[in-house]
Amino acid sequence: MTPTQLAFGAGLVAAAGVYGIVCGTLLTDHEWWPPGDRTPAYYCHWTLVGVFDVALFATAVLDFGGWGLPAPASSVGLVAALLGTAVFVRSARAMDSAETMGVTGDLYTDGPYAYSRNPQYVGMIVGVSGFALAVDSALVAALAAAHVGWVLLLPRAEEPHLRAAFGDAYDRYAARVPRFVGIRTLYGRGDDEELPH
Repeated sequence: MTPTQLAFGAGLVAAAGVYGIVCGTLLTDHEWWPPGDRTPAYYCHWTLVGVFDVALFATAVLDFGGWGLPAPASSVGLVAALLGTAVFVRSARAMDSAETMGVTGDLYTDGPYAYSRNPQYVGMIVGVSGFALAVDSALVAALAAAHVGWVLLLPRAEEPHLRAAFGDAYDRYAARVPRFVGIRTLYGRGDDEELPH
């Protein structure tokens, strides 16, 4: 097995583990994600994400330029990667660091969260997709697709937890702010009322 295959395989295994945690939450009565506290599921999830991230970057280094995309695709990818990273960092900084990792805290409705209920996930989707184009690797694109897939599922696992924690305040927030992006994201907040943050 080559180093590239090893890195790619590790990424796939880690992604499968994250899918197991998220889908286990969606398909059973057990809440593995979000953990709400630093439970074994919390450490398992973040260990898998860490392995995935290392595998993604290792695959990018080992298979850089292996896809053969035209040069403009890499340039567009670089811009998207930087934009996505900026959105992610700005959104993460608006919250307590533990809360960005699935620990229950406050309901955030201001800043980037006034335009998207999941701006960090929007940043991840744009950023990892752009990264795959920028490094010009089909293997990285496959891992990026796996990452985007679980990011699209995460809010569905998190929303029942948020409704249980914040009740009507979350329902009002969800009614006026899109899960990812939408018309309200593009044209402003359109606040009907002040919500706690």
